[in-house]
Amino acid sequence: MSVAIKAVRGVHDILPADTPRWQRVEATARRVFEAHGYHEIRPPIFERTELFARGIGELTDIVQKEMYTFEDKGGESLTLRPEATASVLRAYVEHGLHVQPKPVRLYTIGPMFRYERPQAGRYRQFHQLNLEAVGEVHPGLDAEVIAVLMELFQGVGLADRLTLALNSIGDPACRPAYREKLVEYLRRRAAELCQECRERAERNPLRVLDCKKPGCQPVLDEAPSILDALCRECAEHFAHVRRYLEAMALPYRVTPRLVRGFDYYVRTTFELLTGELGAQNAVAGGGRYDGLVQLLGGPPDPGIGFAVGMERVVLLLSSDSNKAGPLALLIPLGDAALLRLFPVAQAVRKQGAVVELGYGVRRLRSELDRANRLKVPYAVIVGESELEKGEALIREMTSGAQRVVPLSRLEGELMTLAGRR
Repeated sequence: MSVAIKAVRGVHDILPADTPRWQRVEATARRVFEAHGYHEIRPPIFERTELFARGIGELTDIVQKEMYTFEDKGGESLTLRPEATASVLRAYVEHGLHVQPKPVRLYTIGPMFRYERPQAGRYRQFHQLNLEAVGEVHPGLDAEVIAVLMELFQGVGLADRLTLALNSIGDPACRPAYREKLVEYLRRRAAELCQECRERAERNPLRVLDCKKPGCQPVLDEAPSILDALCRECAEHFAHVRRYLEAMALPYRVTPRLVRGFDYYVRTTFELLTGELGAQNAVAGGGRYDGLVQLLGGPPDPGIGFAVGMERVVLLLSSDSNKAGPLALLIPLGDAALLRLFPVAQAVRKQGAVVELGYGVRRLRSELDRANRLKVPYAVIVGESELEKGEALIREMTSGAQRVVPLSRLEGELMTLAGRR
């Protein structure tokens, strides 16, 4: 007997019982994004490795440790995308989207790949919703993008369970001086930090601020604040973003230690946080990347965007999918009854009702057992005697009550029942 092949460690199957929640998130995202003028783009799932090394940053943990990189048969180094922004902006540059009216509004939905330690809400193949607005530097766009994110979570009923954390990490004019000050501080306190933080302090010091290990927290709590080091332009930009959020009555918490994992971020950064998923407390995050388009060979177009971790959102959602199951199981007893019910099933499905149809080969008891397992409210029974009379039996599965309707009116009766759900 052959040994069953299992899924690769760190990936997961999205089973039929779970897909309604995924569909609910995706449908809400499309509705909200497109209502704000965003258009879907579908970049490939692998790119030249150089794109991510240049865009995300050579010294980031993702590029150094987490990318799935391979050499194709032509000897070219390719990487499964670990994030979407670099891919979207590569397409933005390559296809001349920068000539469109600004800001250019794009979104994408799909899988990403990182070699990480699997845990709840974190997989090696995971899924993200990504939104990007490119070509506008005004802080009003920052606030608007954050508002779109909040509207998405309001749409799926989670906004009240999340906290919006907000920060500014400056720009190339003011961040280098802060970086030096932070490195100096971290070196003085190095003995109190974990090994990973000590390594990051020299390689990517801002990422040290994001450490979640309890032993490092007292040191990081006393670290210099980047908000005290902002230049006038960055400070004014951040003040305007906050003012616009307040005008929209969107609550937020200024979090000076909030940084993002990619080198391309500047100025506004933000995350949506939850206390319900343990260490994986961020369900969405983003920020400005004003130099990234130019770094990837395009014009000096600024931009801002966010990513939503779909696995984490689905974990937060109730198991109630808010998607109704089948309205009825149509039970033909024999082939003649099946022939009569086929067009009825087609007609109601075209009108949006969900029905299951038997094939006329099972006994009535078996089909009623199946109806119970499907949890349908109604079973429609048509056998030889019903065909002769031109009738169908509609059985309410919870009460067992039955009533007769003419076959000629069965389609309309099912649509009436569907309208009452």
